[in-house]
Amino acid sequence: MIDELDLAFDEQIERGKPRHRRGARGAKGGKGKSAVAFLMVFILLGVLGVGGYLGYEKVKGFFTAADYDGPGTDPVQVEIAKNASLTDIGNALVDADVVKSTAAFVDAADANPKGKNIQSGTYKLRKQMAAEQAVTLLLDPKTRVSNGVTIPEGKTANQVYAILSKATNIPVADFKNAAKDPEALGIPDFWFNRTDGQKVTKSVEGFLFPDTYEFPPKGTASDYLQLMIQHFLSVAQDIDFVKKAETERNISPYEVLTVASLSQAEAGNAADLGKVSRVAYNRLYGSSFHCKCLEFDVGINYYYQLTGKPTKPSGKMTDAELFDTKNPYRLHGKDGLTPTPINNPGKAAMEGALAPPKGDWLYFVAIDKQGHSAFTADYNQHLKNIETAKKNGVL
Repeated sequence: MIDELDLAFDEQIERGKPRHRRGARGAKGGKGKSAVAFLMVFILLGVLGVGGYLGYEKVKGFFTAADYDGPGTDPVQVEIAKNASLTDIGNALVDADVVKSTAAFVDAADANPKGKNIQSGTYKLRKQMAAEQAVTLLLDPKTRVSNGVTIPEGKTANQVYAILSKATNIPVADFKNAAKDPEALGIPDFWFNRTDGQKVTKSVEGFLFPDTYEFPPKGTASDYLQLMIQHFLSVAQDIDFVKKAETERNISPYEVLTVASLSQAEAGNAADLGKVSRVAYNRLYGSSFHCKCLEFDVGINYYYQLTGKPTKPSGKMTDAELFDTKNPYRLHGKDGLTPTPINNPGKAAMEGALAPPKGDWLYFVAIDKQGHSAFTADYNQHLKNIETAKKNGVL
């Protein structure tokens, strides 16, 4: 048994000996194989190194946003929508081939301390720009194409058309034609509901919200009117106009809007807007006035403007004009409101008509050249206020 184990042990040793005990020929062959093995390892590491680098560059490409290089080529105008996010802006720039990818633009904007200050409007840019340079141009006021048009509060639709025509070189007739179908311009049908029993007259009057607009350079009359109407609807939603008109004033939103337009025309300053609306409601729905009528003069001039007649100061209007039964916008000798709003009121007038201050006023008159009015529920006091207005050169 011991001998067999010894033999087995000796055999195992012998198996390991050839690497050390072979002759010169075996030794020479071992060195050659080692050199080849070393060379193969070197080549393999080189291949792995190059492949790893190329792989890194390829992977790196997946995580680096595609971007153009340089200041760009051909000029191009791009419109940035109102309230657009950086991603929205980037998409618009990619569509116009200004930048190569939205991601590159967003990265460049995030890297710029003022990158989130990009305003809506139309900009003069260049195609195939580096995203960083595109951001720089969008923050430069000189790059912005100024198409700003300001519509003051209280302008009638016809006056708005004239302002828009001058700013856009689109004929007034085009705006009038576009306005013939208010619903096609985006005014929901329910806005024309009435609770006062008067005939429904659909008009864009009242819905062309006064503000400063950045109109697209190549828009149509319909485009511009739609933009203004959408702005009105947005403001109305912000102040919960429809719900408050129906639940707090208990009349239709169209009637409240009409009251707002009358207040916009009658009030001499913003502080009196709500008070004029209160007078209107006290006369129409109260029990202290001699009729359910307003007896405001402003409806007369609105109808004159619609029909191309010259307007005139209230003090020079005759009874025949004030009580003219052919004038649907008269407010004397007739109960209720005008068929439509008589201008386009601003937000303050709309809010004043929604929530007027409490008061029993039935009369008011402007008493100074700064536009302040005196309000009272007593007719004799109203006559005294009129004398004050005359002394101050208002009447």
